[in-house]
Amino acid sequence: MIYLCRHGQTAFNREQRLQGQMESDLTPLGRAQASAMGDLLGDLIARDPPAPWRIVASPLRRARDTAGIIGERLGLPVEFDDRLMELTVGDWEGRLRDELAREHPEVFADRQWFFGAPGGETYDQVMARVSDWLAEQATEPERRLIVISHGIAGRLLRGAYASLLRGEVLELDVPQDALYRLYAGQIDRFDCAPVEDPELSRDTV
Repeated sequence: MIYLCRHGQTAFNREQRLQGQMESDLTPLGRAQASAMGDLLGDLIARDPPAPWRIVASPLRRARDTAGIIGERLGLPVEFDDRLMELTVGDWEGRLRDELAREHPEVFADRQWFFGAPGGETYDQVMARVSDWLAEQATEPERRLIVISHGIAGRLLRGAYASLLRGEVLELDVPQDALYRLYAGQIDRFDCAPVEDPELSRDTV
């Protein structure tokens, strides 16, 4: 069984800025989302027979910090694996999505525009590394993993698990307020409890 999470909201997410493998900190909302994922995971794990669980995360700071919050909630240490990192978008890292879309309308007209960045990774490269990671894990039912990754890398990991076609993979949702269970050949979504953005709830008078 694998519970797959995306990191919480970051400053770059909020600004609609491409992150790739650049570092961007979790926002207060992102930290609240990570806490909600930890609470949900605690409830889900409690329903299963007792078994040792591992947390494995991308080493990028947004995933590392999300994993740390979840690990503290569950009382588990966090391991890291570079193969779970987000794809690099090369020369586009740190750029605003809307600006790039205006500059490259022919690329952004395609659903898989994020694989068109100069110097960035291709679909096949990212799929190869997440598939390689998946192939190394224990087989079910012994597998008990909580994975914290990213939007695109997590999308491809789900595709690798379910042997989805490329077009199907690219249509998958990448929420930051839900997580996915990969088990017995099925992928099930679990929504976290709603959280408020702490910055929006401040008294601004």
